[in-house]
This record gives sequence, structure tokens and C-alpha cells, in this order.
Amino acid sequence: MANQETETKKKPNRVLPIILGVVLIGGIIFGVKEYIYFSKHVDTDDAQIDGDISPVVARVGGYVDSIMFEENTHVEKGQLLVKIDDRDYRVKLEQAQAAQVGASANIGVGESQISTTAANSSSAKAEVTSAGARLDKVKKDYARYANLVQDGSVTRQQFDQAKADLEVAQANYDAAKDKYKAAQQQVATSRSQLKVTNTGVSQKQVDIDYANLQLTYTQVKSPATGLAAKKNVQVGQLVQAGQTLFSVVNDNSLYITANFKETQLDKIRNGQKVDVKVDAYPDLKVEGEVYNFSPATGAKFSLLPPDNATGNFVKVVQRVPVKIKLSGSKEDLAKLRPGMSVDVSVITKD
Repeated sequence: MANQETETKKKPNRVLPIILGVVLIGGIIFGVKEYIYFSKHVDTDDAQIDGDISPVVARVGGYVDSIMFEENTHVEKGQLLVKIDDRDYRVKLEQAQAAQVGASANIGVGESQISTTAANSSSAKAEVTSAGARLDKVKKDYARYANLVQDGSVTRQQFDQAKADLEVAQANYDAAKDKYKAAQQQVATSRSQLKVTNTGVSQKQVDIDYANLQLTYTQVKSPATGLAAKKNVQVGQLVQAGQTLFSVVNDNSLYITANFKETQLDKIRNGQKVDVKVDAYPDLKVEGEVYNFSPATGAKFSLLPPDNATGNFVKVVQRVPVKIKLSGSKEDLAKLRPGMSVDVSVITKD
């Protein structure tokens, strides 16, 4: 009996070494697999889906007349979604059009004035010609009388009359020239006034275009094709210019912003394939491609970027946003929404 107990105590326990061996082999296999995986991949879970979101802003103020969409529904680019009461803007357009009609009527008046002043100028020119001819004749008469008065052929009274006629003719000629000059200036003035009138008509046309543009702004249309969301407007509400009414998440604009550690960037290049795992849809297969890198770290774009010049320096590994384009079936991508969390794995080696 004692010998049997002694033999039992001397029998080695082989279970523990076997377990340790299995654990060791499993650890080695796991370590090798992880080494091989991370030698070809760069992973991060600090990533989310982003997309182009277009805020729709009222460009004119007024009361909302009607709303032609429901929140979280699909809309097309250019589709009329909100209509603002446009009666005030139609009145302004009619006022601008009436002002242009009045300004256009002034053009006819100005052209008539030019015709009248041009006719007066022609008449004044004819008077200058007539006065010039009269002056020339009187000058010749005066010269003859001046020669004849010396030898007594004419009386002194006749000579004085010839001299007076010369002075009158000269005065009439000067007056005719002044009248012609004034008529020419009047023509130039009328033409300048017509140019001002034409400019006024052009300005009125600009006013019409502006009023018409303001009228079109009362119809708020979708800036892109996508899902209308964040509706912030109701029928009868008074909206102001610049007020955000809703947003449109653009179709086919989804991408991933992955924040990689700066120590991971050495192996990442544009065009590398990316495996994407969406937290909301674990079984969904989505792939992507590295598109570009942010020009600065995320901390630099924060509201209060860190300033290491203060002396309180603690070295922290920074993260750089990397944009990843998505690829996959249209049905799969339609399930994704901006803001969803994802895990990304960049394939650095095939």
C-alpha cells in the first residue's frame, strides 16, 4: 500500500505543461498574425463619416406662404421647397417698371429739344452769314466815302452816316456770332442732357433687374440633390434675410474623415485602399481610398489652439485628419449618414 502511494507521488503532472505549451503556441501564432497584419495595415477607430451639407438661407425677408417638402425626405436640385409671400416684391417691380417708362418718355423730350436747338443754331448761322455780308458792303461804302470826303465829293454828313452804318453793321455781326455760339452751346447742352436721360433709363433698367431678382428670391429652391433635414421654418412664419431655413445633405458626397496619429502617417499614401467597418452596420462591406491629407493637425483648427511657447509643454501625439473617398454599391452607401462612427484600416502593402 505504501509503495503504491509512493509511485503515485512520483508520477509527473503532464497537464500543466501541455496547457502552457498550447498557450505559448497560441500566443506565438497570434503575435505572428498581428505582426503580419500591422506590417501591411494602419488602423484607427478615430474616424467618422462626413458629407457635404448645404444650408439653405433666406435671401429676402417676408412671411412664409407655403412649404412644399417634409423633413428627412429626398429633394432634387432646383426643386421649389419654400415660397415667401411675394406681393410686396411684385409692387416694387411694378414701381421700377413705371419709373423706367417715365424715364424713357424723357428721351423723346430730349431728342425734340435737340432738334429745336439744332434748328435755332442753323438759323443763327444764317444770320451770321447775312450780317457778315452786310458788314462787308458797309465797310466798302465807308472806304469809298472816306476817300471822297477828302476831296469834297461828299459831304461830311454823308461820311458820318457811312461811319454810323459801319458801326451798326459791325455790332449786328458781333451779335449774330454771339447768338450762333449760344445756339451751338444749347445744342451741346441738350445732347448732354439726353445722355443723362439715357443713363437714367439704364439705371431704371438696373432697378427693374434688381426688383425682379428680389422677386425670384421669394421662391426658395433646393441647392442640391439630397435629403432635406433640420427644418426650421413654418407656414406663416416671418423670416429675415440670412436666416437658415433648413439644410440639404447632398447625395454622392459622403466621405470619411479619419484622424490618424502623426506617427502613423509615414506609411500612408494617396490612392491606397481602405477597409471600412461601420459601427451601425457591422456586416456592411464598404471600401474606400485615401484621397488627401489635412494641411494641419486637428488641434491647430480648434477654437483655442495649443501654444507651446508658454513653457507648460507636454508632448502629446497629434492627429492629422485624412480624407477617404468611399466606394461600394449605391444601396449600401445610401444607408450611411454623416456623423456615423467607423473603423478604418489602410492597406499599405498588397
